[in-house]
Amino acid sequence: MMIDRKQLSELIEVVLTGLGLYSQAALALLLGTAAQESRLGTYIKQIGKGPALGIFQMEPATEQDIWRNYLDYHPELAEKIKAVTGVRGPGGQLYFNLAYQVAMARVHYLRVSAPLPPADDLPALAGYWKKYYNTALGAGTVEEFKRNYLAMVA
Repeated sequence: MMIDRKQLSELIEVVLTGLGLYSQAALALLLGTAAQESRLGTYIKQIGKGPALGIFQMEPATEQDIWRNYLDYHPELAEKIKAVTGVRGPGGQLYFNLAYQVAMARVHYLRVSAPLPPADDLPALAGYWKKYYNTALGAGTVEEFKRNYLAMVA
């Protein structure tokens, strides 16, 4: 059973606004990422033996990298994450804390130097997800992202 799209949209907006990182493009990209990675919250652990957790299927190693190589150098953002999510650092919350999952997914994309694509450009959102979240080595495809977005988000 997936998370209600409208309620998830509201939660993402609240979290991103609290972080000072809200935009329609960020909302669309995160909704699409959740649709693609977990079928909008149907799965909160990677199927099989993989380590990915939460509605964005982030690996703990990625979470640790975000803290060590980005948030340690952006203390104001780290403090906002702590205030909004109640999480003080990496470890254990990717599975349990939905607000933290949203924050980590947004910061993952924030580290990309390329600007977010427009919220209404589905092919661009799909390409951005593939290049910067799933990567060339990932099993997901742009076409799959677009199908999941249209089925669960649009």
